[in-house]
Amino acid sequence: MMKRIFRRKAYQKLLQWKQNSNGSTAMLIEGARRVGKSTLAIEFARNEYESFILIDFANITPELSNLVERHITDLDYFFNRLQLLSRVNLVKRRSVIIFDEVQLQPLARQAIKYLVADGRYDYIETGSLISIKKNVKDIVIPSEEDSFQLFPMDYEEFLWAKGDEVTFGLLRQAWNEKMSLGDDVNRRLLRDFRLYMLVGGMPQAVDAYLETNNFYHVDSVKRRILKLYIEDFEKIDSTGKAKTLFQAIPAELSNKASHYQSSTIIEGTSSKQMNNLLTLMAESMTVNIAYRCNDPHVGMRLNSDFSRYKIYLGDTGLFVSLAFWDKDFTENIIYEKLLSDKLSANLGYVYENMVAQLLRSVGSELFYYTFLSKSNHIYEVDFLLSRNGKLCPVEVKSSGYKTHKSLDEFSLKFSSRIGGKYLVYTKDYRRDGDMEYVPVYFTPFL
Repeated sequence: MMKRIFRRKAYQKLLQWKQNSNGSTAMLIEGARRVGKSTLAIEFARNEYESFILIDFANITPELSNLVERHITDLDYFFNRLQLLSRVNLVKRRSVIIFDEVQLQPLARQAIKYLVADGRYDYIETGSLISIKKNVKDIVIPSEEDSFQLFPMDYEEFLWAKGDEVTFGLLRQAWNEKMSLGDDVNRRLLRDFRLYMLVGGMPQAVDAYLETNNFYHVDSVKRRILKLYIEDFEKIDSTGKAKTLFQAIPAELSNKASHYQSSTIIEGTSSKQMNNLLTLMAESMTVNIAYRCNDPHVGMRLNSDFSRYKIYLGDTGLFVSLAFWDKDFTENIIYEKLLSDKLSANLGYVYENMVAQLLRSVGSELFYYTFLSKSNHIYEVDFLLSRNGKLCPVEVKSSGYKTHKSLDEFSLKFSSRIGGKYLVYTKDYRRDGDMEYVPVYFTPFL
């Protein structure tokens, strides 16, 4: 069980909601399991309200379950009985009720409309796999509901957890001023950043690292989380295909194909079935999906090819453990090599997963582009960003950086659309014409 309560940026979103909504909407926190949704909701309720009641639908008593199922629309009776069962006194406009894992009880989510209209208390919902159609097919989704997505702890939050309140601000300043930091400083910063790549941003894994300083314990926590995800996929997809797609992510990225080769992973799946599986995986928020953009332009979603995609894990720390799932423990040598920057080049896809995670955490949707040269060579731009009405292509390198043919050819092909070019790598910041060579820890500022 997690011992520490970590500072999360999403706390400010809850504060803004409480102030601006003033009871007119509920707040739904969506996110993958073990990402810290419940902890955030409880900490906010504890600090910002006079009292709160937590209804955990993943661990609910028969009496409370019966109350929700039979009486949640009889509000006076529901509130009176709820206070008796929980032994908590609710105070009008100064208490909040938390529906934890609300996707497990669709009737509670549907009742939000009436609970909010009643106006006595505030409501926070948390949910994993919240939009899966089988969980909501028979209910009316409330319009009186705000929401936001909670991702794994980002790099700044990870530094906060370590007691470092300074480094990220200095990185932001260096980026704004386009400063090179020097090789010695860059090496130190990269070593710290690689620690984040290894541990990841799942709060329980971060807590295990801070508590033990032992990667064996960290890896054990990450593997338990991965097993939960796999079990979830088995429950919501009886074919087992979603689980298979999930487990094959590291292998598919290591193949360096131009897209996820799903047909070789799960044969005999129609395009409609595959789209449903991808929707299921995306809604679980355990993965980040990048779609190929057919015609790179600022409106990339309008030109997406939903049959061509890459799948990344939502958390790179989990990715490292999943990549070595065939071993009981992700060997210490892997952690040591990545931490000391001696990882072999064929494991560079770890950095690509990390960049996908960082871009997603700051609100960027993920798109990429592939195209053939005149000699039928496939060029690939790892990520496409839309900034100020222009395209900014991004290529990720874990080692060498002197060649960047894909970026060069892309820029020639779409010269009028380019606003800037980024090569994300492991060296110090520098600029060469319109090409910016960006150390990976600067990625959140792109």
